[in-house]
Amino acid sequence: MNRHNIFFSTFCLLILSACSTQPAKRYQFMNEAVLAETYSQNGQHKQAASLYQSLAASKPAQQDEFNLLAAEAFIQSGDSTLAQSSIDLINPASLNAEQRNKLYLILTQINLSHGDTEQALNRLNLIQVYQLSPPDQITFYQSLAFAHSLTGNLIQSVQARIQLTPLLGSNEQRNDNNKVILDTLKLLPSQTLSFQQPPAPDILGGWMALANLLKNNSLKQNPSEFQIYLSEWQRLFPEHPANSGFIQSYFKGLTNTFSIPLSIAVLLPESGRFAKAAEAIKIGLMAAYHHTEIINQPSIRFYDTSFNDPVSLYHQAISVGAELVIGPLSKDNIQDLALNAELTVPVLALNHVVNLAQENLFQFGLSPIDDVQQLANKAMSDGIKKAVILTANSNHGRRMADYLTEYWQQAYGTVLESQQYDNRGHDFSAPIKSVLNLDESQHRYTTLKRYLALNLKYTERRRHDIDAIFLSASAQKARSIYPQLQFYRATQVPVYALPQIYTGEPNPSADIDLNSIVFCDIPWVFPNVFTKELSKESLRDSWQHLPNKYLRLIALGIDSFNLSSGLETIANTEFPGATGSLSIDLENRITRRLICAKFINGRPVIQEAAYAEEANNLNIEGSAF
Repeated sequence: MNRHNIFFSTFCLLILSACSTQPAKRYQFMNEAVLAETYSQNGQHKQAASLYQSLAASKPAQQDEFNLLAAEAFIQSGDSTLAQSSIDLINPASLNAEQRNKLYLILTQINLSHGDTEQALNRLNLIQVYQLSPPDQITFYQSLAFAHSLTGNLIQSVQARIQLTPLLGSNEQRNDNNKVILDTLKLLPSQTLSFQQPPAPDILGGWMALANLLKNNSLKQNPSEFQIYLSEWQRLFPEHPANSGFIQSYFKGLTNTFSIPLSIAVLLPESGRFAKAAEAIKIGLMAAYHHTEIINQPSIRFYDTSFNDPVSLYHQAISVGAELVIGPLSKDNIQDLALNAELTVPVLALNHVVNLAQENLFQFGLSPIDDVQQLANKAMSDGIKKAVILTANSNHGRRMADYLTEYWQQAYGTVLESQQYDNRGHDFSAPIKSVLNLDESQHRYTTLKRYLALNLKYTERRRHDIDAIFLSASAQKARSIYPQLQFYRATQVPVYALPQIYTGEPNPSADIDLNSIVFCDIPWVFPNVFTKELSKESLRDSWQHLPNKYLRLIALGIDSFNLSSGLETIANTEFPGATGSLSIDLENRITRRLICAKFINGRPVIQEAAYAEEANNLNIEGSAF
């Protein structure tokens, strides 16, 4: 039962009850009901809700029906709080089955607006979809898809959208929905798409196969070979909805077209947890701005996200002419903006939110995804197959261990063992012995000595099946960890470390203890690699008051401004940036190709760029903040 049907049945009851009412009041009630319906049809939902509330108060016999209409009108106006207030006045027992379905659907939308996805899914399970009107069925499947997306159940989200497609009235709506289906599935790893794909000609299976095809970068670089695979896909799925002109329109949209903006808005916090990070980004951004060679220099305006809603700031920036928005910085703000604003102006977000892809949203940050992939690619190119992982026993450390494990195993390497060390301590012997299996060697010796009752000679023996050690540690911790690794007979085992092992400033006397460790980092921290006007050394006066941990964010600021005029080319060719050689993937995440170095005599010596051929078909998820 849709809103119009509920209104019509309630209106009929109102006419009947009005027969016993004075003529003047009778016509007033009828006129208010008709006016409320007119308001709803014209999109004036709050005015309609106010009239429905008035009718509910004045007609006790129909108050539940009118409060239900008021709640729906408030939801359509975007006010879930007032919608809940109207629902609180309803006695569900007085509603018929169709009205209860409507009530559950409104409650679902309220739950989703508050982020309560579990309760929303419970409500959706109570709804008899066949009893809903076609417009309400659309709302049902949109809500179901959104709820599953928020919980990370992307395949279930896509299944809901597949059921939504035939309910949509225009080709444009169906194409938009199909684009969301494809973009959502491309967020999944290729292995998931392959292993969980239903056989042809299943519709979901067709979407999964097409998404997997589009994730194959090597095919995209060879159009003729790609067309062969696409033709084979069309043969297997001849009746698939993507064949009805959608594929052609989707491929046309893959080539992003950008114009250089004349006005840029920057959304960054001036206080709070991310204030220092924002300061570093601003230093780099403004340095790049003042060194730009663009003929028509854009204007820049900064907006403080510390206490202001990013959606409101976005609309405010657009209202005064912003043609590109750089920021926000925090993941929460990025997600809030993406989910609650129609992005009519491009957004270059300065972080990466997992499973978030939206038109006109570009995500660019110092993501550990790139750090892990580049380091693993370097190790693979060096012939490493079997590795152990050593990270801090912290949220960040465990996340790095998960990323390394997932990516290394996707790349057909083997993780033999993973251990965590206490980041607050200085003695790392326990996790080192464990990861090298020295504790097992000690156990074997103790057991034999007890069994044989002899005074045996004993030398600890580490495991010999390790090709390399992946290490996640700060420079300070690594200067203690690495000598202990060598002490425990791992002198011949290569160590590959994530970039935080390097402070960003040469310190030979301290880093001599890191000799032979390989790491991959952004070009900007290597003076002999990034030698442009915006080099680290040339900007030293502007950043030397900041702790070294913020250095790389200056490079992020440099690139974020330079990309404002480079987004039109990055889809086709790598952009030489301070944070790496930049390219863009199909989810509009800007990826970084790093530079690898080895500590020699306490100084980082460049090895090579960390090329990522193996990474093209692999996928892990994560973010910097």
